[in-house]
Amino acid sequence: MNEAITSPVRRDFPMCFTATARGARLARRLVLLRLDEWGHPYGSDLNQDLTLIAGELAANAVRHGFVAGRDFRLRLVETGDGALRVEVSDTRTERRPVPEHAEQPAPGDEESGRGLYLVARLADRWGVAERPGAPGKTVWAEIGP
Repeated sequence: MNEAITSPVRRDFPMCFTATARGARLARRLVLLRLDEWGHPYGSDLNQDLTLIAGELAANAVRHGFVAGRDFRLRLVETGDGALRVEVSDTRTERRPVPEHAEQPAPGDEESGRGLYLVARLADRWGVAERPGAPGKTVWAEIGP
């Protein structure tokens, strides 16, 4: 599940956020706004789905990828073939998501464990890759061709 972007990048929005709940909320909000600016209006299925995916990945970076004094990075990309991709990178090298765990939601009484299940259901593709040029990992998800 280490899939690079193969189509030319049409639009690119990278930004770093503090690895806090506030940083995760801000990342989610900026994805919502940027998608609207790129022609995917508020309330559209695409905007809602990709914003939810970005929120889940950002929350996971804060919860599972936190390293004191380090930020997480979010990148939103629209490719020339119309795919939209969100990437969230953190500096923690261990605790990588396991794709098989996303196949089933957590049992009903668990307080967590549903984020990647939602990502897997909403995205056309998702995966985990080494963070380019730095220690850590990048979790990405795509919607579209």
